[in-house]
Amino acid sequence: MIRLFTPHGLSAGARLSLEADQARYLVAVMRRAVGDEVALFNGRDGEWRATLAAVAKRAVQLQVHERTRPQDGGPDLDLVAAVVKRSRLETIVEKAAELGARRVRLALTARTNAETVRIPRLQAIAMEAAEQTGRLDVPQILEPVRLSALLDGWEAGRRLMFCDESGEAPPALQALGGQPPGSWAILIGPEGGFSPEEQARLRALRYSTPVGLGPRILRADTAAISALTLWQAVLGDGRP
Repeated sequence: MIRLFTPHGLSAGARLSLEADQARYLVAVMRRAVGDEVALFNGRDGEWRATLAAVAKRAVQLQVHERTRPQDGGPDLDLVAAVVKRSRLETIVEKAAELGARRVRLALTARTNAETVRIPRLQAIAMEAAEQTGRLDVPQILEPVRLSALLDGWEAGRRLMFCDESGEAPPALQALGGQPPGSWAILIGPEGGFSPEEQARLRALRYSTPVGLGPRILRADTAAISALTLWQAVLGDGRP
């Protein structure tokens, strides 16, 4: 069944209109017609079964029936990713949504070769990934900030998995073993790596756990996928 995110409240008997892009997707691309079913979620009310109640050239109205899944919360996990080239950044956002990150925070580091970041485009990618993967919320994509400023305002109680490409950190599975679950963030650097000053500061943070991702040098998107998978296997909803 097609799943769609909507910002509207969901309840039995509600009737709502889709955004133009979603309406076009349902009617022109997926060839859905009046009476066909879709699943809706909004990040608050769980997942609901709905049917197409009215179809016009540029508008679709849906009738909401019953809730099929209650709202659940995934792990409290942020991905902090240095800004990289557009195609790789889009992959990072897509895979972060698929792998259960709650937020993607973009960082500008000393070696960031920044391009223009289109937050609406990245948010749309995250929404589409959420629709396709069955999760009941859409990760928030935050505007880029300097890494130093992000660390200055770090949220109390949130631990940090620092992906250290220097080769000096223990393997991720070893480093994460015995760590408490709860609120975490994963930090991925730019293609050129962190500067020596950034590495020193990150290693010295009391809430930071430096980890290694293996003997090979990984591109930023590959590193993000690997780190998210390893964290989920030890501390997230992928653990036994």
